Amino acid sequence: MTTLEKAKLWLSYTFDKETRDAVQALIDSNSPDLEDSFYRELEFGTGGMRGVMGVGTNRLNKYTLGQATQGLANYMLQQFKGEEIKVAIAYDVRHNSKEFGKLVADVLTANGIKVLLFKDHRPTPELSFTVRDKKCNGGIVLTASHNPPEYNGYKVYWNDGAQIVPPHDEAIINEVYSVKFDEIKFNGNDDLIEWIGEEQDDVYIDACLENSTYQNVGKENLNIVFTSIHGTTYTTIPKALEKAGFKKVDLVKEQMIPSGNFTTVESPNPEEPAALEMAMDLARITNADIVIGTDPDGDRLGIAVRNLDGEMQLLNGNQTNTILTYYILNEWRKQGRITGKEFIGSTIVTSDIFFDIAQKFGVDCKVGLTGFKWIGKMIREAEGKEKFICGGEESFGFMTGDFVRDKDSCGSILVACEIAAWCKANGRTMYQYMIEIYEDLGMYYEGLVNIVRKGKEGAEEIQNMMKNFRENPPKQLAGSLVEEVKDFKEQTSFTVSKNETKVMNDIPKSNVLIYYTQDGTKVCVRPSGTEPKIKFYISVKDTITSEADFKDKLKSLEAKIEDVRKDLKLD
Repeated sequence: MTTLEKAKLWLSYTFDKETRDAVQALIDSNSPDLEDSFYRELEFGTGGMRGVMGVGTNRLNKYTLGQATQGLANYMLQQFKGEEIKVAIAYDVRHNSKEFGKLVADVLTANGIKVLLFKDHRPTPELSFTVRDKKCNGGIVLTASHNPPEYNGYKVYWNDGAQIVPPHDEAIINEVYSVKFDEIKFNGNDDLIEWIGEEQDDVYIDACLENSTYQNVGKENLNIVFTSIHGTTYTTIPKALEKAGFKKVDLVKEQMIPSGNFTTVESPNPEEPAALEMAMDLARITNADIVIGTDPDGDRLGIAVRNLDGEMQLLNGNQTNTILTYYILNEWRKQGRITGKEFIGSTIVTSDIFFDIAQKFGVDCKVGLTGFKWIGKMIREAEGKEKFICGGEESFGFMTGDFVRDKDSCGSILVACEIAAWCKANGRTMYQYMIEIYEDLGMYYEGLVNIVRKGKEGAEEIQNMMKNFRENPPKQLAGSLVEEVKDFKEQTSFTVSKNETKVMNDIPKSNVLIYYTQDGTKVCVRPSGTEPKIKFYISVKDTITSEADFKDKLKSLEAKIEDVRKDLKLD
C-alpha cells in the first residue's frame, strides 16, 4: 500500500472532521510531511511510543493513542480475567498531555477498567511508585522526556511498576496492531475514574526519604540551586528537599513555571549545559555548592558542582552515577547491610567502572540493554534471591532502592545533596570526592556523539551505517587494536586475537555493537529507540594518583576521545 493510499484511509468517517480536514490538506498541498506522517506506524522503542504530534500513523494523535490503549486494554482483560483491573495514569507538561491523559483514561474506562488519574502534571517516577503503592495492574505516562516541544509519547508500565518488557511488550504490540481504528472505544465512563492529587506526592516523597538518605551532616549549610526546566518536578523536589532538612534552596523561578514550549531553553535536556545556564547564573550570585536540573517528566537529573578551579561544572551521567553508587555502597557497608546477596544495575552503554565499584564492595553488577525497563526486569527476576541497592545509566538516570522501578530524580537528588553536604562539612567538594574514587578504582572518562538523520531517508541512512559498522568493524581506535567485537543483534562476541566467536544469550537481541580495544577503550554504537539519531558512546580510562594527576590525565583522555571520533569518521 502506498503512502497516499494509507493517508486516504484517514478520510473515512471513522475519523473526526478535524482529522479528515488535516489529512486532506496534506494531500492537496502534496506536503513532504505526508510521507513522514504515513510511511510507517509508530513503534515501541526503549522508551515506549514517542513521536511528533499530528495526523497520521507515524504521529501521536487521538487515534494512534486510542489504538495503543485499546490494544493494551484487550491484553489486560486477557491477562487479569475476573479481576478488577486498575491502571494509574500520569502526564507531563507537554502540549496536549493533559488531554491525552483523559483520552487514554476514557478508552480504558470504556473497556470497564478502573483508572487512577492524576489531577495535574506529575513526574514519571511518581507514576511508577503509584502503580505499586496502589496495587495497580499497570500504568501509563504521557511524556516525550526531553524531546523538542512538537513531540509527545506514551509509556506503559506493568504491575511491578516497571516499564513493559518481553513477553508483555511484544504481546501488547501485537494486540495494538490488530486493533482497527473503528474498533477503538472512546466513550469513557467517568464513574470508573479515581482522581489523585497532592496526598500522593507526600506518600511518594516519604518513600524517597526512607530509601535515599543515610546521614544528616551539614545539610543546613549546603547552598543548592534547583530548576525543573519548566517540567513536572516543581510539584515534588522543593518539598522533598525541605523535608530532608536542606535550608538553603534557591529556585530558578522563571523555569519553575510548567510549559510545553520550554520557553527559556532550546532543549529541556539536563544533559546539555545550555539547559542549566540560568541555574548556573543564579549559582554564581548565591555562591551555590550544587546545581540540579531535571527533564520535563522528572526522571533524569543533571548535576553541576564546583571543579578544582572553583567553577561550576556539569557532571556527565557516568560521573554522577559513580559518585552516588560508591557513596551508597560505602554507607551500606558501614551499616553492615552487605551480605554478598546484593546487586547494582547498569546498562551495556554505561561505564564499566560500575563493575569495579561492585567488586570493591562485594556485590554483583548486573547489566542490561539501554533503558531502565531492563533494570526493572533485573529487580523483578531477583526478588527473593538478591537485593537491589541502586542502579543507573549514562543518560543521566539513577534509581535508589526498588520502591520506584524507573529512574527517579527525586531520590537521586536527595542522596546527591546529602553527599555534597557531607563533603562540604568535611572541607572538600563533591568533585574532589569523585577524584578520590578515581584514585581508588581508576579514572574513566566518556564522550557521546549523536548523529541526527530525520525522516524516512534518515532512518534508512542509520540502518546503512549500522550495516557498515557490523560488516566492516574498525581495526584500531586511538592507536590501540580492537580486541573484541560484541554484536547484540547477532548475540555474538568475537575475540580478534584468538579468531574466536562465542554466543551471548544472557541479554536479549538488540541492534547494538560494542568494540573493546587492547588498552580498555570501549565504543558502543546504537540507533536511538526514541529519536531519529544514531549514538556513539566512547569510554576511555587511565590511572591517577592525585588531584594534579587528574588534570593532566583529563586532557589526555579528552584527546583520546577525539582520536576515536576521527578514526570512526564522526567529524
